Amino acid sequence: MRSQFDFTPLYRSAIGFDRLANLVEAAASASAQNGNGYPPYNIELVGDNHYRITLAVAGFSEAELDITSHENTLVVTGKKANDEDVATQERKFLYQGIAERGFERRYQLADHVKVHAANIENGLLNIDLIREIPEELKPKKIEIRAGRTPDLIENA
Repeated sequence: MRSQFDFTPLYRSAIGFDRLANLVEAAASASAQNGNGYPPYNIELVGDNHYRITLAVAGFSEAELDITSHENTLVVTGKKANDEDVATQERKFLYQGIAERGFERRYQLADHVKVHAANIENGLLNIDLIREIPEELKPKKIEIRAGRTPDLIENA
């Protein structure tokens, strides 16, 4: 499904923004596919370079959850064990409001954002993320010298 946005003018006048356009298209298609909102989650800014994703995973054990980070994508998967599925089928619910189905949530991470830690407590899975900008990409202070022209390098 193509988005309703036409990024052609952006491609003509800017270099390197194709990734941004792809992210917008992926977000639009993901929201259409994941309209069920399961499992519910929060994304919060904890500090300047510290983020936390919290997913409500009631009924899932640590062994049934999988967190994978590859390049700029974080994937959280929950898969119920087969033996519990059989037990669930034998039970007779009058009302079942707790979802016990598998899920997969994908999050697109910005450059230099890494998964720092993950823990589960009281049915909430917390994933801590940290943005670590390499030294060579941080801003550098340039010294200004008065009255002297810097030496030029010939044939540079």
